[in-house]
This record gives sequence, structure tokens and C-alpha cells, in this order.
Amino acid sequence: MNKQDQVMLQFRDLFNKLAWINKGKMEEGLKGCKPSEVHCMECIEKNADSNVTKLAESLYMTKGAISKLTKKLTDRGLIESYQKPENKKEVYFRLTEQGRTIFHIHEELHNEFRMRDQAVFEQVTGEQYDSMLSFIEKYSRHLDGEIKKQGLDNHTSDSSG
Repeated sequence: MNKQDQVMLQFRDLFNKLAWINKGKMEEGLKGCKPSEVHCMECIEKNADSNVTKLAESLYMTKGAISKLTKKLTDRGLIESYQKPENKKEVYFRLTEQGRTIFHIHEELHNEFRMRDQAVFEQVTGEQYDSMLSFIEKYSRHLDGEIKKQGLDNHTSDSSG
């Protein structure tokens, strides 16, 4: 196996291990919310005036999928929609008190996981971090180019009707 294949395999394995080890606490703490729901709420909380388009772009989902997701979150009382007085056409979302509670639990869990893994990260040198970050940035730019080339950059369109 060449080094490129090793890197990709180990990235996937690392991601799967993180998901596996964190899954139980996440499910228990987040009151039955699915990862896509929590990530949507996180995006709403961290980005002012989140609407369907902004959420679709940030989460790499279609507008139709975001509409279904936000309806589900609204029905569960985790988010609410609002409009601005100067723009009655656009609908924005914000977390309810219940949604903010889940958001804060999610943040606390991430902090707990960060502390659990701190011993490893303390051993990484600044140069190693710079090298890893440089690689991730290059790979991300490459994937952005591939997304554009394949016509997927308009991932907010919804062709499902």
C-alpha cells in the first residue's frame, strides 16, 4: 500500500474511531438528536441570520434536505423561525431555549473529548501542526476544485422536486 492510500485509510479509520468512542455519550447527552440535527443547530447558533441557503452551503446539503431538517427541529421545539422587519420574504432560524441547552451539552461533550485526547496533542510540535494544517488546506482546496469541476458547487439546488 502506498503512502497516499495509507493516509486516506488512516484518516477514515481515525474518523470512525472518534465516532465510535464518542457515540454513546453523544446519544445519551443529546436527548435523541441525530448528528445532522445537532450540526444544524450548531450552525444556526454560530452563524447569525441562518437561513435555508446558508445552512445548505455550510452543511453540504440540498435546500430541500435543510427544509425537512429545520421543519423537524421546529416541530420538536429546538429552533424557531423569524423574519426581519425590512425583509418579510426571507425566513431565518434561531435556537429556542431547549435548542440552546442541547447546543451547550454538545459543546461540553466536545470539550470533554478534547481533554481526554489532550495528552496526544501536547506531544505534537508546532512544525508538525503546521505541516498537518498545510496538507489539510491543500487537500480541501483540491476538493473545492473537484466540486466545481463536477458541477456540485451548487449543492444548494434541489433537483428532487
